[in-house]
Amino acid sequence: MVLGTAFLIGLFIILKYVLAWITYYNNLDSRLGNSTWRFSYDYPVIGERDISDLDDKDFVRLRRKKNKIILIMYAVILIMFISSMSLLSKFLLFFFN
Repeated sequence: MVLGTAFLIGLFIILKYVLAWITYYNNLDSRLGNSTWRFSYDYPVIGERDISDLDDKDFVRLRRKKNKIILIMYAVILIMFISSMSLLSKFLLFFFN
């Protein structure tokens, strides 16, 4: 249980670090928006013009970096969820046995 708790604390620190990077990327360009959880679209959306790599290389590359860090954030959250369920089951087994 101690190692599981330490692992979850380590993942929480990594999550805070990733969230700081997302905030940093959001502040670099106002076109990215302020959303922490939403991917920026790389596909055509009805009613909005998508910017291709030929139109604005810096913005498109920044958007792709932000999308990668958001993917890392979701992966960390998934690992944290699975680890917390494992820790909870160990905790319950400890008290009910």
